[in-house]
Amino acid sequence: MQQTGSNHVGSVMARNIGRMTALMLVLTFTAPFAAYYVASGSAISALESQLQRSLVLTNRAIATEVERFRYLPLVVGEDARIRALANSGGDRAILDAANSYLQTVVRQAGASELYVLDSRGVTLAASNFSTPESFIGHNYSFRPYFQDALRTGEGRYYAIGVTTKKPGYFLSSRIDIPGGPPIIVVVKADLQPLEVTWEAAGVQTAIADRWGIVFLSGNPDWKYRPLSPLSGEAAKRVAEERTYDGANLDEARPILPAGVVPPTNGADVPALRVDGEGQRLLAKFSSIEPDSWTVLAATSTADIAKLAGFWALAALISGLIATGALYFLHQRALLIRMRLRQGEILELKVAERTQDLAREIDIRKRTEDELRRTQEGLIHSEKMAALGRMSTAIVHEVSQPLAALEATLATAGVLAEKEDAGKVGERILDARALVKRMQRTVKHLKTFGRKGASELEAVDVDAVIRNAIDLAMPRAKAIGVVPTIEARGQAPVVTAVGVKLEQVMLNLLLNALDAVEGRPAPSITVRRAADATAVSVTVIDNGTGIAPEHRDRVAEPFFTTKLTGEGLGLGLSIATAIVREFGGEITFSEATGGGTMATMSMPVSKRSAPPLEAAQ
Repeated sequence: MQQTGSNHVGSVMARNIGRMTALMLVLTFTAPFAAYYVASGSAISALESQLQRSLVLTNRAIATEVERFRYLPLVVGEDARIRALANSGGDRAILDAANSYLQTVVRQAGASELYVLDSRGVTLAASNFSTPESFIGHNYSFRPYFQDALRTGEGRYYAIGVTTKKPGYFLSSRIDIPGGPPIIVVVKADLQPLEVTWEAAGVQTAIADRWGIVFLSGNPDWKYRPLSPLSGEAAKRVAEERTYDGANLDEARPILPAGVVPPTNGADVPALRVDGEGQRLLAKFSSIEPDSWTVLAATSTADIAKLAGFWALAALISGLIATGALYFLHQRALLIRMRLRQGEILELKVAERTQDLAREIDIRKRTEDELRRTQEGLIHSEKMAALGRMSTAIVHEVSQPLAALEATLATAGVLAEKEDAGKVGERILDARALVKRMQRTVKHLKTFGRKGASELEAVDVDAVIRNAIDLAMPRAKAIGVVPTIEARGQAPVVTAVGVKLEQVMLNLLLNALDAVEGRPAPSITVRRAADATAVSVTVIDNGTGIAPEHRDRVAEPFFTTKLTGEGLGLGLSIATAIVREFGGEITFSEATGGGTMATMSMPVSKRSAPPLEAAQ
């Protein structure tokens, strides 16, 4: 009865969670649209505020720059040297004084140019009188700034200079001279530095004249292009006044799309969405008086879509997570009931599997131990085989000192009977030297033949080379060859097992001795080279060499080309395995002039430790 009640409660809970999950799915797929709309509106409002601030700053910057020079023509016109130009009659002294004065004023005030026109519009004096682009003698009566100043007393006009081809803002003032014709003083201000500031601000800013032609812009692609298509009257007036002399306005494409007209009072109009050069722009406008200029500030809306998309994605992910959490709770309840029923079965299976794993681990450990013992046995057997290959030479190396020792001791006995103590002492010293020679040979054999060395240590490679050559020397003497050592630089240290590395080196030497046995002028060279990361030891012989078809197989177990039945073909295989165990490699190649080059390469150890004990 209790179980039936639990099932009923679980069924009701499952249905409720299912309804909540369906509701969350609906919210999940509608929330991104709402999030996208809200985030987009918020981002557009932020961009509009940014554009409005940019317009205010731009208007103030232009007004400040213009006001710097607004009264300069009037002030300059009060100077006696300038007023004297009205009745100079071409007097050179008056002209020179006026030119020098204008040049000094330009240098101190920071204006672009400063010049004086007569009542006909001809330049009388100019600050650039000494340059090839001098205004003196040029007639500028066609310029509106001259006509306005002559008519109303002052004028202002932005244009490209017809003489210098440099744009600027022209401010002019009429100076009335008692008893003579008036003169017009004109200052040319350079507003182009503003473009550098706008370009670095991150907002595309431009200023257009009363006809809608952009003459200043932080975007070079907008310069000397109309905001909207030019009217016939505008094109005619611009051509007559030579406002943008040299600019091809006929082929310039409008900046704003067709049908979009700049608002007359842009500050109170919401931002417009327009198509820019391959991108969507948000643009706001403002006006500057008294020139009837239009200021445009625009910025890309690409980030708006990205930001809105991010929040839409965040809303979708949040909904999916919430839905997934509800679904997880539902599944968790089902899993808990299932696990309660299956707990005992799982515990039993885990216990059985744990026992199986323990047995497998034990079997694997025993197998690994057996393989390790077998490998050590094979290595030791290869050592013994190498010693067996040198047995005759070793016996000769030991028997020769024994015979000499016997003769030396006999001589010492005869001298002792003659009571010649001095010569007896010499013979005893000779006998000790022979004993030391045999001890050294036996010590090498005893060290090399020991079994079970496996601890890694810092090994001196040069000591390994010397010890291996000492072991192989009896065999080498029997063949009639003395291996030479070529070692460059400081002795390198590697991380390895010293005895095993000696076994590898001895195997390479014995193979070289087998290769040169019976050859005329046999030669074996051991060349050691090292750098900051690796050390290489190369055994070079002038023997018969390795056939190309056998070169890739020489390190295979049980592969041998010897026909006498000597060896099992395990030497190079074991040597290769030992070197690889220490992170190195053995390669074989053909020596220059014939023979074989066997190269053992190993990484240099960063540890610093005493080298292997070399032969004494």
